[in-house]
Amino acid sequence: MFEIVCPTDTSGSRTDAAIRPESAAMPRWFAVSTTPRHEKRVAQHFELRRLDCFLPLYRAQRRWNDGSRVDLDLPLFPGYLFVRIGKRERVRVLEVPGVLSLVTGTGGEPAPLDECDIDALRSGIGQRRAEPHPLLRVGQKARIRCGALAGMEGFVVRLKSGLRVVLTLELIMQSVAVEVDGSDLELLAA
Repeated sequence: MFEIVCPTDTSGSRTDAAIRPESAAMPRWFAVSTTPRHEKRVAQHFELRRLDCFLPLYRAQRRWNDGSRVDLDLPLFPGYLFVRIGKRERVRVLEVPGVLSLVTGTGGEPAPLDECDIDALRSGIGQRRAEPHPLLRVGQKARIRCGALAGMEGFVVRLKSGLRVVLTLELIMQSVAVEVDGSDLELLAA
């Protein structure tokens, strides 16, 4: 349900990229599945290998057994991060300790993510409060009309303190909840 209209993408089709021979070498964003709780370490390995990666984090407060509180930066999509690579660099990714696999599509090939989705996440996550959320299949579908994450679609969850929209990356079956004002939402037909 992570749908964004990208003004720079005029093809509207992923098959066009497969037809052009130079597109095989063009870097694309892929989701990488990691060993549980190793996302930050994998991101460090990617940086050492000069691979372009993106690990969205959120800040959470935890309380230790001794009663002290600490702020932690935790992965927004537990068990996943994103890497921008060309087709020939897949082996370099799979050699990194803690990497389980590249997330594949229905054909068994690694499925690239839309550049616009990653750009929206990179620019918008820091501007809105976000946290992981269980995957939802029911509820009112809505689109964020303006501001950070504009154009993204998800499901509305009403909380006692306001509204949240749950945005889902279907490819990795992960969701994230963001706080929004009701005026920023455009409800969509079911």
